[in-house]
Amino acid sequence: MWIVYALASALFAGVMSILAKVGIKNTDSNLATALRTIVVIIFAWLMVFIVGSHTTIANIDIKSLIFLVLSGLATGGSWLCYFRALQIGDANKVVPVDKSSTVLTMLLSFLLLGERLTWLKALAIALIGVGTYLMIERKETATGAAKDYKWLVYAILSAVFASLTAILGKVGIEGIESNLGTAIRTIVVLLMVWLIVFMQGKQHEIKHIDRRSRVFIGLSGLATGLSWLCFYRALQEGPASVVVPIDKLSILATIAFGYFILHEKLSKKAFAGLVMIVSGTMSLLI
Repeated sequence: MWIVYALASALFAGVMSILAKVGIKNTDSNLATALRTIVVIIFAWLMVFIVGSHTTIANIDIKSLIFLVLSGLATGGSWLCYFRALQIGDANKVVPVDKSSTVLTMLLSFLLLGERLTWLKALAIALIGVGTYLMIERKETATGAAKDYKWLVYAILSAVFASLTAILGKVGIEGIESNLGTAIRTIVVLLMVWLIVFMQGKQHEIKHIDRRSRVFIGLSGLATGLSWLCFYRALQEGPASVVVPIDKLSILATIAFGYFILHEKLSKKAFAGLVMIVSGTMSLLI
């Protein structure tokens, strides 16, 4: 049953990227992220109360709290960069770069957490890395080549911050119920993104957001919440080494929805890259 939850998590995560892409088309990406986080935090704390882990809050030690806060800051940085990249780039190009955080996370795990590097994991890293490179295609713009890869910078930063989120979160969540750790990190994300919104003076633009954008921003937050609920349910019942790679297959859902809904097509080169990324991810399941 946990495999079904893991697959559902990947599906909702893929749908989230497309809904967010549509929702931020005419909205400042930071403001959209802040609004979306409100929906996400409701789901995060809903899960905490469902499993009853709110009764253990007083037992959290200082070290865990510090790493959870740092993980939350990294999550906020990742989201801000990710949705900015989605706003100015194609979803079927942004998502593969963001998903390359799997490679960065694995490398950091070997270097910082002392996890063992096997030949199969090395092969997976190579396949995902090369596949991501093949999927990065030049986005033609009317303002010149200098801005063609602006989305790529944000997407790479998103992947780096996402990797730090995983490493810091792994240390911070030791001895803490995973859903409670996630909810605490979400509080940090909420405060961070709204602080940025107020620093930029974007809060006044809320009233100018059209109804369609509001709906899609809300739906993207709902999809994220559902993805998290399924993901952590899968983690409760299944091995993390299998659940996490399955969750990363959300790239397939994103590209499929991007093709049919946003009419974003893949070139033969990009398709070959997608096959390599999926092959590398699937090899981690062995």
